[in-house]
Amino acid sequence: MEKYLKTFLDGYYGYWNYLTSEILYPSWHNYFYWLLGLSLAVWGLELIFPWRKDRPVFRKDFWLDAFYMFFNFFLFSLIVYNSLSNVFVELFNDFLGLFGITNLVALEVNTWPVWGQFLLMFLVADFIQWNVHRMLHRVPWLWEFHKVHHSVEQMGFAAHLRYHWMETVVYKSVQYIPLAMIGFGLDDFFVLHIFTILIGHLNHANVKISYGPFRYIFNNPIMHTWHHAKHLPAGSHGVNYGISLSLWDYLFGTAYIPHDGRDEPLGFENVEEFPSGFWEQVRYPWGKKKK
Repeated sequence: MEKYLKTFLDGYYGYWNYLTSEILYPSWHNYFYWLLGLSLAVWGLELIFPWRKDRPVFRKDFWLDAFYMFFNFFLFSLIVYNSLSNVFVELFNDFLGLFGITNLVALEVNTWPVWGQFLLMFLVADFIQWNVHRMLHRVPWLWEFHKVHHSVEQMGFAAHLRYHWMETVVYKSVQYIPLAMIGFGLDDFFVLHIFTILIGHLNHANVKISYGPFRYIFNNPIMHTWHHAKHLPAGSHGVNYGISLSLWDYLFGTAYIPHDGRDEPLGFENVEEFPSGFWEQVRYPWGKKKK
């Protein structure tokens, strides 16, 4: 028990040092300033080349989404997630140790070329995320958490990171074992993480980009608009589940783009009754009213 308590407390101490270092000492390997820089760059694209030209500079819920962006990217880990996840990894490894399993790695990739490791992690992680995303739409209790993200009624770059903290727990938990089995840690490949943030920001931005023939590989703002559309095909739990890649949707028949969707209403049924404040949205899935 003492070991787990130490792991928990060390998690707070370590993440606090990491976060203060990120803010106080800018560098090229710094998530805080990359997130800030990418956000300003994509916001600039929205202002210079707006797809929906009637939007104000600060669209509806702009500041709420900006807070979600930094809460989910940094503050949630500081408050509890980093410490708890370290404890659960320790517990999981100790559990495996009871059966004589000391190493989960089933595929050694550290001898591969860097580009090969990068590509494999990108494809595996994105495919896992695509499947988790489908679960968030199809499993009723998970959908209650995912509604926070779909409560966005006006697309903008910061809507990318408006989601309930429970989604972090679900995504990271499902990803942990498959990535560990091929020798990847969740913090590997800084460049890959930054690339996926850029794609996610662009997918939610008020810009019209389709990437030409590459739209069948990469997700894009037009495709993702339909994922957020209020009115979906009859009997559908959702469409266009791709995170960075549209490839999976085309392969498995969940792609849906009837037209560009510029003026398509966003959200879900009775979205206007969904809580509008951060704390109310965070508490919503455990509340009595389920829309």
